[in-house]
Amino acid sequence: MTRVRTLFEYFTRPQERARLAAEHYAALVAQARQRDFYESLGVPDTLDGRFDLIVLHASLYLKRLRATGREGRALAQAVFDQMFFNLDQSLRELGVGDISLPKKIRKMVSAFYGRAAAYDKALNETDDEALAEALVRNIYAGTPPLGTAIGSFCAYLRETSKVLAATPDEVVLANKFHWPASAEHRSRMIA
Repeated sequence: MTRVRTLFEYFTRPQERARLAAEHYAALVAQARQRDFYESLGVPDTLDGRFDLIVLHASLYLKRLRATGREGRALAQAVFDQMFFNLDQSLRELGVGDISLPKKIRKMVSAFYGRAAAYDKALNETDDEALAEALVRNIYAGTPPLGTAIGSFCAYLRETSKVLAATPDEVVLANKFHWPASAEHRSRMIA
């Protein structure tokens, strides 16, 4: 009898795990770089703004990936490692020296965990007050955007969380998840 290999067994190969992690991370970055976040929702198009959008999407996605079981936990860790490897490389390209780099990366890791906890807690509440506060504090550096951007951003995050939860494990593991359009983007499509 021939035994079918599980996805986890493929993860035991470091090259395969790194390739899959890079694919999942690339999908996260592609979503975080959607123009709508910067143009319609007022996210600052800066290094900090881009970092915060990657962290936001990674916190939602990695939580869901870990929930798929052992395979997902291994892949989530590999994606997390890929994310910080990429951030390390980006900082080096920007001229950050070897002496200060570990301190900057530690600060970024700490920021990731703090933001992920804040978003997770806020998404578990029924109203958007805590979620809006977390977005203003992290994404908008304390300065609320004009208009309905915060409400639209909260609606997008709630929809994303709902769609992620409803997506079958095998779809998430295979990197076939489709991110919802932002609320601003959807409202422009309807008009």
